[in-house]
Amino acid sequence: VIPRCNTIPVVDLSKALAHDRIVIVQQILKASQEFGFFQVVNHGVPENLVTDTMNVFKEFFELPAEDKAGIYSEDLKRPCRLYTSSSNYDHENVHLWRDNLRHPCHPLEDCIKIWPQKPTRYREIVATYSIEAKKLGLRILELLSEGLGLGSGFFGDKLSESLLLSVNHYPPCPDPSLTLGVSRHCDPNLLTILHQGDVYGLQVFKDGEWIGVEPLHNAFVVNIGHQLQIISNNKLKSAEHRAVTNSRVARTTVAFFINPSDDCVIEPDKSLIDTDESPAYKPFQFKEFLLNYSSLMGNPEKCLEPFELHA
Repeated sequence: VIPRCNTIPVVDLSKALAHDRIVIVQQILKASQEFGFFQVVNHGVPENLVTDTMNVFKEFFELPAEDKAGIYSEDLKRPCRLYTSSSNYDHENVHLWRDNLRHPCHPLEDCIKIWPQKPTRYREIVATYSIEAKKLGLRILELLSEGLGLGSGFFGDKLSESLLLSVNHYPPCPDPSLTLGVSRHCDPNLLTILHQGDVYGLQVFKDGEWIGVEPLHNAFVVNIGHQLQIISNNKLKSAEHRAVTNSRVARTTVAFFINPSDDCVIEPDKSLIDTDESPAYKPFQFKEFLLNYSSLMGNPEKCLEPFELHA
């Protein structure tokens, strides 16, 4: 039992539009260095859109099994798919208590054709949501870029080209002590924008203990992915996190992953390597990282090893 905790920093993004911008940039930078996680409020994504989006995902998971059967797949290469537990069901030691729906969101006009057809309003609402989530993610990346002293637009183009939506549905679990919703991991991407609804379940690992992240009304949880840690030469932190289950209510969360393109070369930015430092990582293509991450099933201790440079 982990106490819920409000120590995860909360950033009011509306202040970044005014004279407090420098303060907000520093808040985001500090949270990304110390926690690898923060929550944002007054973020500009319309509340009614978030509500409609969460409702349409709940409707999807409540559909009869036959309506979802066509999307269910254990083929990792299938871009839009629904699966249970993890993408490695047959080989995992412990099964997770969740169903996951994931699909790409870029380029939108092509991707939307492979999205679920039911509920009927799914494509329209989720397309609008993905546009707003992308705007928010790019805005946060721009603030991080300022904080790190990188040029405006540094995280544009190939570094943030690939967009993926991942919806987790955790039904009530008869015995939450026996399994997790999602096991501990760091995200392999650049940045994650998560809406965790109003049901508690997300936990972040900091200073040797798990911290429960309190669900705040109309807030998004932002977390730093491995690629931001690498580009910043370990100045930013990609934090381990997990999701726990509960025995009373279903929990549905939506994560919007901002990824580099497959062929994008990732390496520490030279301007972020201090004169008394060396680069901590060698250059690599993002697809190499994903392949390694997948083969290690996201193991937080080992994911970065093949890319690290040792002085």
